Amino acid sequence: MVSMRVSDRPRLVAIRARALFDGVSATPVADPVLILDGATIIAVDHAVAPPPQAQVVDLAGATLLPGLIDPHVHLAFDAGADPVTALAERDDSAALAAMTAAGRVALRGGVTTVRDLGDRAYLSLTLRGAGDLPTIVAAGPPITTPAGHCHFLGGQTEPAPAALRAAVQEHADRGVDVIKVMASGGTMTPGTRQEQAQFSPDQLRILVDEAHRLGLPVTAHAHGTSSIRAALDAGVDGMEHVSFWSADGVDDPGDLTGRIVDSGVAVGLTAGVAPVPGATPPPAVMTRMPRIIANTRSLYEAGAHLLIGTDAGIGLAKPHDVLRFALAQSALIGTTPAAALRLATSTAAAACGLATRKGRLAPGFDADIVAVDGDPLADLGALGSIRAVFARGVSVSLS
Repeated sequence: MVSMRVSDRPRLVAIRARALFDGVSATPVADPVLILDGATIIAVDHAVAPPPQAQVVDLAGATLLPGLIDPHVHLAFDAGADPVTALAERDDSAALAAMTAAGRVALRGGVTTVRDLGDRAYLSLTLRGAGDLPTIVAAGPPITTPAGHCHFLGGQTEPAPAALRAAVQEHADRGVDVIKVMASGGTMTPGTRQEQAQFSPDQLRILVDEAHRLGLPVTAHAHGTSSIRAALDAGVDGMEHVSFWSADGVDDPGDLTGRIVDSGVAVGLTAGVAPVPGATPPPAVMTRMPRIIANTRSLYEAGAHLLIGTDAGIGLAKPHDVLRFALAQSALIGTTPAAALRLATSTAAAACGLATRKGRLAPGFDADIVAVDGDPLADLGALGSIRAVFARGVSVSLS
């Protein structure tokens, strides 16, 4: 069980290590000294003595990184063999306990911020601000069609203008940070298909316009080509998956590559598979994966605004700390280690609306810090050797 504990200590904490990646630069800071004042970083220096009044945390041989940010998780899903059934069998109290456990797994894996893109009954909102969990950006139940993808989470809505506006208003009234809409079907919901759009462009535009009127961004679950096109036509801020899934394979993106690049819309990859014995993606995914990777690589090379999200929780291969494995696997689309780390820190922070607080080791930013043995800028496998995690300045127990 992960616990966060505050012990009696001086006001300042000085963390020393071998090197530091600040979330932006590909050039590490050698011999860094990171100064924390409570939950905030106040100085980043190198090759200097710590302030005499500071408590010193010496992490010799380690590299310091900003806390990792996963912009696509589902805390309500338990990363088991059948997460949908498991959630259905839990009442809200049990679901909250399971979600808390999931958040602690994420923390232990260096994930200090998550964007939950689909829960039940707005439960993730009740966990925001919990001291022993990652920072949570929450969407609440995703808006979907009646019997549509993930309808069992409670967001099913008639695709009529008044109903769509009312659904967005309800989410806003509940206090969500982002609107998630299921623009296509998905494999977790029998009766829906990934290649089929669930809303027309006009319907999505009504939803997007209402969300923007209320100051909320919109990200769309969009697998099939028609749903990707509809989401772009509607002016969404982000899209998840973007697999160009077809009934019998994977489509060529065609003109959509240029449109995605020109729009600047954030494309959340469904990346990362953890080495869990017996856990393999479904055959339909495995057979399509080479073409999905090729399309994604083309998007990356064309300059699309990509994010590394994981869909954590949806199966055995997607535990809530899967992001660290996803970073290493992102080399398949051509990322360097430094580029991958930026996607999971400063880039992800901006996509989550946290650009001024998260994703960087710099003065004024939250003291979310991961220390790993080795050099992740040379080998992202170093993320498998986590030495320490700090969330908002508090040390996380890794045992």
